[in-house]
Amino acid sequence: MGNLFCCVQVDQSTVAIKERFGKFEDVLEPGCHCLPWFLGSQLAGHLSLRLQQLDVRCETKTKDNVFVNVVASIQYRALADKANDAFYKLSNTRTQIQAYVFDVIRASVPKLNLDDAFEQKNEIARSVEEELEKAMSAYGYEIVQTLIVDIEPDEHVKRAMNEINAAARMRVAANEKAEAEKILQIKRAEGEAESKYLSGLGIARQRQAIVDGLRDSVLGFSVNVPGTTAKDVMDMVLVTQYFDTMKEIGAASKSSAVFIPHGPGAVRDIAAQIRDGLLQGSHANQ
Repeated sequence: MGNLFCCVQVDQSTVAIKERFGKFEDVLEPGCHCLPWFLGSQLAGHLSLRLQQLDVRCETKTKDNVFVNVVASIQYRALADKANDAFYKLSNTRTQIQAYVFDVIRASVPKLNLDDAFEQKNEIARSVEEELEKAMSAYGYEIVQTLIVDIEPDEHVKRAMNEINAAARMRVAANEKAEAEKILQIKRAEGEAESKYLSGLGIARQRQAIVDGLRDSVLGFSVNVPGTTAKDVMDMVLVTQYFDTMKEIGAASKSSAVFIPHGPGAVRDIAAQIRDGLLQGSHANQ
């Protein structure tokens, strides 16, 4: 109906290409336009000015001979002031862009090792964008942005990389665990040494207190009971300690059976043995 009245409508974000007798004449902006077909004017087609995206998957290999799939995302659009070039110079825009992307990626990635390729994704994307911008501007297209969205090595390579990473982390964990055990052993040894040192001090003080107590008892008894010797006092103290020990053993409800010689002469023998032991210990200390 529009052609019948020589009127055409161009939608927003779109331009139309007007020809007269097969020759380009004008670019029609969005809106309503008069197109007298009987004078040879006709509409050759429409060109979208919207931002478009093309995802390109390119297989190549790295410098260390690992095959990878590089996925690039190209965002582009036609320029309104070069709509005639964009419409007439390229028959298949997406195929042309894909060819340039393949060329740049297959020239850049083989110069890098696999690890470097992951680290230099931005540099690869910049190289692709510069090459596309230089090539596509002559055809009336603008490259808005280029992204390397993924680098996919072979599944076996990814598994090997994960195993290497896992092994390195396990090695670090083992070293940390060994250091922790080393610190625990050192601290435990230091604690045991300190404990033994303090225990020795306690035993020495205990023995010193016993000796001081016995000396005071002997001196006090000798002063209050004239005619007694230190030997008599020591025998009496040892007899008292002997009977106190026997009482404690008999009073304990869970004590084990203890066999000791007991009789009228047993106390004297025990006293003689203890006295001899004390004298030998004192001589050894001197």
